[in-house]
Amino acid sequence: MKTTIVIPTYNEAENLPKLVKALFELPVDINILVVDDNSPDGTGDIAEKLKTAHPGRLNVKHRQGKQGLGSAYIQGFLQAISEGAEAVGQMDADFSHPVDKVPVLMQVLEGCDFAIGSRYVSGGKLDENWPFWRKALSGFGNFYARTILGMKIRDVTAGFRLWRRETLIGMPLERVRSNGYVFQVEMAYVATRLGYTCKETPIYFADRRWGQSKMSFRIQVEAAFRTWVLLGMYRDLHRKLPMGRK
Repeated sequence: MKTTIVIPTYNEAENLPKLVKALFELPVDINILVVDDNSPDGTGDIAEKLKTAHPGRLNVKHRQGKQGLGSAYIQGFLQAISEGAEAVGQMDADFSHPVDKVPVLMQVLEGCDFAIGSRYVSGGKLDENWPFWRKALSGFGNFYARTILGMKIRDVTAGFRLWRRETLIGMPLERVRSNGYVFQVEMAYVATRLGYTCKETPIYFADRRWGQSKMSFRIQVEAAFRTWVLLGMYRDLHRKLPMGRK
């Protein structure tokens, strides 16, 4: 299955070369699409050099400014699909998502419509060095969104995912407007409303190794408010037989 991993970047000059190296050392055949928001630290230029070093395996999409995580993924998904990807992955550039779990997600996807690397299923875990309040906030955010939207997925804010091409094509991506981590909630909600099946596999979610976190109070407020908005936005979506699934 031809797989492309979409990686949005903003000021990830330290992380990107290391992440690309780690991904290409995996015992699976994958491509990478970097979506850079005109990073002031030169991440976009580094991505271009990596593209030259890995011809045919790495591509770069340059955007004019910091336009947000959600739109970066949507544009990346559409480009990956247009380039023939049969499966499209998403992961952070900061090593919070375990690179060695990419092949596992690829195996899990064989039995569902989209797969999630989950912190909240049996065997999943948050960074051991996180303070209690941060773990509690993360757990509550998941509980809050899951409860309001009635989803069975345990980790609805997870950003480590792999989608079948047919699943993304079957979703109204043009309607997805969220940014920040609520984008992950919106995508999961839309997919489950349409009846697409999800499987979660446990991961250890580590804190970023280099660079600064993009999380902010504004992003948290957006997530809390927009979760309620999603209930009304997608009332017209009804369960359907997922494309390519029996």
